[in-house]
Amino acid sequence: MAHKVEIFGMEIKYDTDYRNIKYPRLEFKTGELLLVLPQGFKDHSGVLEKHKSWIYKKNSQIINAFRESKNKKLNTQRTEQEFKTVVKEYAHKYLKELDLNVNSVQIKRMNSKWGSCSSRKNIIVNSNLRYLPTELIDYVVYHEIAHLGERKHNEKFWKIVSKKFKDYQNKEKELFVYWFLTKKLIKKYDV
Repeated sequence: MAHKVEIFGMEIKYDTDYRNIKYPRLEFKTGELLLVLPQGFKDHSGVLEKHKSWIYKKNSQIINAFRESKNKKLNTQRTEQEFKTVVKEYAHKYLKELDLNVNSVQIKRMNSKWGSCSSRKNIIVNSNLRYLPTELIDYVVYHEIAHLGERKHNEKFWKIVSKKFKDYQNKEKELFVYWFLTKKLIKKYDV
């Protein structure tokens, strides 16, 4: 059930999800606010009040990303096979460059991120990345390969990433903008 809250003059819609967890948390993974709450938790307003600055900031970033996405174009011409080839080539190149090993590189549709690297050294790349510019595919593959050497997004990890991509912060912002653009494409074509 959708709810609304006003934070600093901005009306924000949110949903709640009750799970078997200890502490409440907030998510904006899909561009909409989700309160993930412990079973039986009743104080929505307390959680919202406590985190209102974070909610406002994150929602503002999402609104800006939506606006910026209107100036971007997706590459709808790249085939699945072309995309697979590009991903495999980058993965091979960066595994060699960073002297790392991977168990597998897979391409799958993901609902909340561009890629992942498991503790078992499996890398998954979001199939929707195929619609993005090649330099962002390059970046995401490198980012996930770097996680083979450092699991967390800590200083050591960003040092590895910045050796290859000095502008990694800009790449992260671009990916955020494209995220919303690909979501529109998925809704339009229901892929």
